[in-house]
Amino acid sequence: MRGGQCSVLLLGFLALLLGVKHSYDPDHLVAVSNLLTKTSSLRQTTKMSVSWALGHMLTATIVTVVLYYFRESFLSAILGRFESVVAIMLIVLGVFAFKDIGTLHKHTHTHGGERHVHRHSHLRGAKEEHYHRHMFGIGIVHGLASNDELLVLFTVSFSLTSLFGILVGVAIFSVGVILGMVLYGMIFNYPRVRFGGDRLRQFVNIGAGTLSVAYGAALLLGIA
Repeated sequence: MRGGQCSVLLLGFLALLLGVKHSYDPDHLVAVSNLLTKTSSLRQTTKMSVSWALGHMLTATIVTVVLYYFRESFLSAILGRFESVVAIMLIVLGVFAFKDIGTLHKHTHTHGGERHVHRHSHLRGAKEEHYHRHMFGIGIVHGLASNDELLVLFTVSFSLTSLFGILVGVAIFSVGVILGMVLYGMIFNYPRVRFGGDRLRQFVNIGAGTLSVAYGAALLLGIA
């Protein structure tokens, strides 16, 4: 194998690993967790994880093209400001998560002279397709911020290939982002979907919302 081909393969492998690593940025996991709590199946979990990754891929591609032509001038003037946008988004997601706390209802019925209590949540199966658009939008915002791994990939590949080659690297990077986020979604939701009930769902929802608000505030204060 010639040196050039070896460099291209190594670049592709690096892009895939950087994509997986990038998907596990704390702000990504916190934001995505808020919407994953609203899914009722692992199939929906996978679809929502992919929706987020596709939104991220869209803006990551745009950022790469702009960086290719404008480089540091764009980077220093624009990209850094999106950290505050992500922080505000996390706080908003957390606040909206608390709206779901009251969706667990208790109903009492009498059968054969005995009273029975039934609990259910109106979140189950409610507008899950609607949340795909939200997840796609969150991915778009994340694609504009916290792109340290993407910048590493851009710097390494810039001297090796053309813009087209760099975009191929970004595509491989995005595949890594998809794989990483789908894996996280499955690990996050499997115990709740497989074994948990509506009450567990509420506890997870509260925890995700609290963490989202706290981490968003920490980002705004510059301590995260």
